[in-house]
Amino acid sequence: MQTTADQKRKAERFRALHIPGTPLILFNIWDAGSAKAVTAAGAKALATGSWSVANANGFADGEQLPVAFAIENLRRIVAATDLPVSVDLESGYGDAPQAVGDTIRLAISAGAIGCNLEDSFPADGKLREVSVHAERVRRARQVADAADIAFFINARTDVFFQRPPAQHDAAMLAEALERARRYAAAGADGVFAPGLVDIKLIAQLAAASPLPLNILVDEGSPTVRALAEHGVARVSHGPRPYVMAMKALESAARAVTDQASAR
Repeated sequence: MQTTADQKRKAERFRALHIPGTPLILFNIWDAGSAKAVTAAGAKALATGSWSVANANGFADGEQLPVAFAIENLRRIVAATDLPVSVDLESGYGDAPQAVGDTIRLAISAGAIGCNLEDSFPADGKLREVSVHAERVRRARQVADAADIAFFINARTDVFFQRPPAQHDAAMLAEALERARRYAAAGADGVFAPGLVDIKLIAQLAAASPLPLNILVDEGSPTVRALAEHGVARVSHGPRPYVMAMKALESAARAVTDQASAR
């Protein structure tokens, strides 16, 4: 069972893994079973993906999974591994900074050493005002500091989800950088820019960001090697591991079904 001292040590270890050019690789998990599998594969840390957790339990993404369910799932994951565990809290399960702080407090009590916190609305994906989200990050930082945990707040900005990759440009990069700066000032520890796949823009963001940069990989994304060479400090796989696992399960089940039908 994880003690408070264990949690503090894991939080420090997790923080130290964010090295530009030598990125922390996170093969995102969704339950205790996937946590054990990825741990056994030699991972240095674990992180949940909200889409995967929701879909594995019959919910849609976008905070449709009840927060109590998400926290209990987190608690089981923490108990299943000796690795640091970061939790995807989507937009914090509430608009007001106080609500976000309450969610952070629950995550820390369940054993998490970090979280993702999005700056978009769960209902439609539109961006919150940067000043509004900065206050939400600030409250998360206050709660984490009060718990005396070096809790890693990965501030996710959804700037690059507002338009398709072919339309990403310097103006969007500037907006993402402004958000990174504001979130850093509010107490964030990292910036996550999912949807960004242009390696030149990624390199510029990594170089100018005051926070270590986290990039999401998917089909069409730069390779992990390329991301490392361009200064990325963290690489997430998002829903891909869950999708891969479910496709493998379906394929195996179909083979058994087909075999039985052929008799």
